[in-house]
Amino acid sequence: MKYFVQLCVLSVLIPIALGTIPGTACASGSGFLIEIDGPIGPAIKEHVVKSLREAHDQGAQLVVLRIDTPGGLDASMRDIIKAILASTVPVIGYVGPSGARAASAGTYILYATHHAAMAPATNLGAATPVPIGGPPKMPEIPADKQEKEAEGQDSPADPAPGNALERKAVNDAVAYIRSLAEQRGRNADWGEEAVRSGASLSASEALEQNVIDTVAADIPALLDALDGKILQVNGRDVTLQTEGLVLTPLEPDWRIELLAILTNPTVAYLLLMIGIYGLILEGYSPGALVPGVVGAICLLLALFALQLLPVNYTGLALIILGLLLMIAEGFMPSFGVLGLGGVAAFVIGSIMLLDTGVPGYQLPLALVAGIASASVLLIAMTMFLLLRSRRRAVVTGRETLIGATVEADEDFHGEGTVWLHGERWTADCSAGVRKGQQLTITARDGLRLTVEPSEVSKSTEES
Repeated sequence: MKYFVQLCVLSVLIPIALGTIPGTACASGSGFLIEIDGPIGPAIKEHVVKSLREAHDQGAQLVVLRIDTPGGLDASMRDIIKAILASTVPVIGYVGPSGARAASAGTYILYATHHAAMAPATNLGAATPVPIGGPPKMPEIPADKQEKEAEGQDSPADPAPGNALERKAVNDAVAYIRSLAEQRGRNADWGEEAVRSGASLSASEALEQNVIDTVAADIPALLDALDGKILQVNGRDVTLQTEGLVLTPLEPDWRIELLAILTNPTVAYLLLMIGIYGLILEGYSPGALVPGVVGAICLLLALFALQLLPVNYTGLALIILGLLLMIAEGFMPSFGVLGLGGVAAFVIGSIMLLDTGVPGYQLPLALVAGIASASVLLIAMTMFLLLRSRRRAVVTGRETLIGATVEADEDFHGEGTVWLHGERWTADCSAGVRKGQQLTITARDGLRLTVEPSEVSKSTEES
C-alpha cells in the first residue's frame, strides 16, 4: 500500500515538473500581441515593458510586437530594448500592416527582437539620432577642397560633420545598433549606414540584405512561417510551435492611457498655461479658490509631463519670463514695451520648449500663435482700459468732495453740521445758514468742511 501511494504521488509530480499537465500545456501554447502605434514615448514604453512582464508571468510561448512608428524618444526606446533583451519569452518584431514603417527608434527595436519580420510595402531605417534643436546642418565643402577633389588630388582628412556633441551621439548610436545586430546575427554594416546617413530599406530589400528574417503579408502568415523555427532566447534554444496559435492582444490600462494624454506636447503645454494663469488669477482675487485649486493641479500635472519629455529649460524660463512681463504691463503701464517684450519672450520660449525634431513631439506652431495672439489682444485691451480710466472724472476720494453740494442740518453761523452722502459732517461757514439750506463745499481739513451757500440757495433768497 505504501508503494502504491508513492507511485501515485510521483505520477502527479513528474508531469508537473516536466510541464506536461493540461494547465501548463495551455499556457505554453499561448501568445500575445503588443502594438507600437505612433511616436515612441513614456506611455508606449510603459505598455511594452508591462506587457512583456505579463507574458512572462503567464508562460506565453511568444510575443508579437507589431510596429508602426515614425520614431520617438531615445530614453523610451532604450528601455523597451532592455526589456526585449531581458525577456525569457521570444519577441517577434513585425512591421505591419502594409504601409507601416519602423523609422528611427523603430529600427533599433526591430534589430533587438529575436525574429524580425516585415509586411510588403513597409520600410525601416532613417535611424540618425536627432539632438534638441533639430537635426544638425551638414557643413558645406569649401571651394578649394571641391577643386582638389575634381582634380583627383587628395586632401587632408577633415573631421566628421557636426560638433563634438553631435558626433558623440552618432557614434554612440552606431555602436548600439551594431551590438544589437551582432547579437541577433543581422547586417551590422547597414545598421551603421542607417544611423550615419539615414538610409532606409523596403521589406524585400531588407530581407535580401539580412536586416530582417521574414516577409509576411499578415500575422497569420507570420505565424505559419514561424512554426518549427528555433530561436535563441537568453542563451537557450526555443522551438516555436505556432500552428493554430491565437494571439491575445494586450491593451494598455487606464494609467498608461492617462500617461499618453499627459505626455502629449500640446496637452502638457496647455496644462502649463492653465496652471500659471490660474495661480495669477488667484493672486489677483485671493479667496476665489477655484482658479488657485485648478491652477495648482494643472501646473503639477504639466511639470510631471515635462519631466518625462525632452524639455529645453531655457525655453521654459523664457515662457515664464514672458508671462511675467505681460502681467507687469497691467501694473506698470509702459506704453506696450513690457507687454510686447513679454509676447516676444513667450513665443521664442514656446518654440524652443519641445522642438526636438522627434516626430510627434513638436509643439504645434498654430497653438503657440493662437495663445500669443490672444496675449497681444489682452495687452491691447488693458492699455485701452487704462487710457480710458485716466480720462474719466474722479468719482472717489478727497477730490470728489470739493464742489459737492451738502444740506445744512441746523441753523448756524460760523460752525455747524451738514449732511454729506448720508453722513453728518462738521462745517464752517462765514455767512448765516438755515436748516435745510443747500451749501457748496469749498475746502476740507481732515473731517472738517468749509462751505458757502450754493448758487441755487442765493437765487432763492434774492427772489
